[in-house]
Amino acid sequence: MNGKIIIVEGSLASGKSTFAKQLSKAIKVPCFIKDTFKDALCASISINNREISSSFSAVTFDGIIYAAERLIETNIPIIIEGNFVPAGIKRVDEAGVIKALIDKYACKSLTIKFSGNTKILYKRFLEREKSPERGQANRMFSEISFDDFNRFCSNLSEFDVGGEIIKVDTTNFNEINYKKLIEKVGYFIKN
Repeated sequence: MNGKIIIVEGSLASGKSTFAKQLSKAIKVPCFIKDTFKDALCASISINNREISSSFSAVTFDGIIYAAERLIETNIPIIIEGNFVPAGIKRVDEAGVIKALIDKYACKSLTIKFSGNTKILYKRFLEREKSPERGQANRMFSEISFDDFNRFCSNLSEFDVGGEIIKVDTTNFNEINYKKLIEKVGYFIKN
């Protein structure tokens, strides 16, 4: 079986979710976005601290992988989005789990890695934390320092599951040719 998986991953506050939604609609491929998936899982419970939120992040990742596998089994392409991490960052080697899924089904993978100037991303991140649109399940519950933010984003740059990789610098959203990026992904899906 040669399913296809598109992974939109990278730095916090780099525009991954917004792009993944646009991409899903443009190429008509189902998409699981880590934050909105987590919001849906936690809709009927109260999350009031970072420790509980982190536990549900792990559950969310498991749910995304389960759902992605069900689609891949039927040869339906899938988009997954999140700040997935390599080994040694969290309790789970998310990159390793995704790679095992790719290998199990002999999938072709395309990773779109979002990054940018971490000072600008940090400012966006802090603004997003204050936004009423930010779901309770995804809040940090305390301000993280720039050094911690920068370190976490640096760790994300090590994510690698093989396959094709497209790197996108989102320091300035106005400089990104989203149409061309969507065309590249469309080509990957069709060929």
